Parts: sequence; C-alpha cells; structure tokens
Amino acid sequence: MQLAPGLHRLGNDIVACYLVVTDQGITLVDAGLPGHAKDLEAELSSLGRSLGDVRGIVLTHGDSDHVGFAERLRRARQVPVFVGRADAARARGEKKTSPSWGRIRLGATGRFLAYVMRKGGLRTHYLGEVVDVDDGDVLDLPGSPRVIALPGHSPGSIAVHVPAVDAVFVGDGLTTRHVLTGATGPAPAPFTDDPATALASLDRLAGLGVRWVLPGHGSPWDGGTAEVVRRVRAAAAGA
Repeated sequence: MQLAPGLHRLGNDIVACYLVVTDQGITLVDAGLPGHAKDLEAELSSLGRSLGDVRGIVLTHGDSDHVGFAERLRRARQVPVFVGRADAARARGEKKTSPSWGRIRLGATGRFLAYVMRKGGLRTHYLGEVVDVDDGDVLDLPGSPRVIALPGHSPGSIAVHVPAVDAVFVGDGLTTRHVLTGATGPAPAPFTDDPATALASLDRLAGLGVRWVLPGHGSPWDGGTAEVVRRVRAAAAGA
C-alpha cells in the first residue's frame, strides 16, 4: 500500500513493515512475519519491481514479528540485514527475553495471535548473519537511512530516519494500536523490556520535524514527531 511517493507499507495495523522505493533500488524497514514475503512480492510486482531491486533490510529491533522473512531474503538473494548492535544476538536467536504482557483484552489478543499464526509467525526464522549498526550511522542504501538509537523496547532498538520520504520508522518505540488491548492512538508499546528507558528515548524523536512516524503496529501517523511524542507521554501518564 502506498502511503506517499516512494513510501509503502506491507501488512496492516496488527503487524506492518515498510518499503522505501527509489530509482536506485529499495530499502526495507523491518520484515514483519514470514508470510509477509508473499505480500512483498505482490507489492513489488505492482510497482514493476522485483526482489532483485531490494538492496537491504534495516531491522528496528530483533523481535520475531520484525525479523519475519529477512533471513529468507538474505539467504536467497544475499540481501544484507542491518540491526542495532545491542540487538544483533536477539536477531540471530541467541538471546531471548520474556517481557511482561501487561493488560490484555481477549478479543484483541486473539486477533493478534490469529494473525501471527496465519502469517507463519509460530516459527521464527532467525538471522544467520547481520550487519551491526550504531547511533548516527548513515547507511549506503536507497534513501540514505540514518540510524537513531532508541533503546528501551529492547537494548538495541533503533529508529530509522529517511529524509527522502519525510519519515521515521520507529518499530516498537511506540505504537498506534496496542496489539493486546486493541486500543488505538499513540501510546507506549507492549512487550517492552524497559518502559522508562523507552519513554526517555522518545526525546530523540521529538525534534526531528518529520511528517511520517511509522510504527510496527498500528496506523501510520502523519501528524509529525513532536505531536506523536506528546501523545505517547500523555498516554503513559494516564495509564
């Protein structure tokens, strides 16, 4: 689905990942669930592109619903996969955590789990190899994505700032649809390792002045970084 020229989303408000499309090729941000590979091929076909146009995948963190089809592309097409250094072991399946689920609503949680199962998410395909990235790195990929450290949800969580499409991809640094309760609107994401650090990390986004803020779960936000951060903080204070 096209959000804006050069900016596309795969998936839906339950789990999403993104494409940055340029004349020089395509950068993927996150890889959703394994079943999103078919959605990727369909989206590329609609653009007159192919998997051969994908130059790299940047993971916002190493959780299973973000690594999705990344290893498949890496092995089949030698597509490099970039991840925050402190999440590299997580993306390779060498380090696993069990953060608290917190509040749930049975209907919303059931829909989340059903979607994960339908998209092949019960079996995680961890990465065999990743390229570590650090805060401030500008990657040699289409759109020249810049890495912004965003620890909290996981130690190596990052945001990916792509000025060419006026967007910042935030993974689970925040959410606009809570997958366990179904609540909509900007808020802290569930399954977060360190909620206080995650909230503090949002200071790094507030001043970007970017229109599109794109989470891994929930509707795309086009009201700018300052306002989305304000609303996440308000939601956290009212929790």
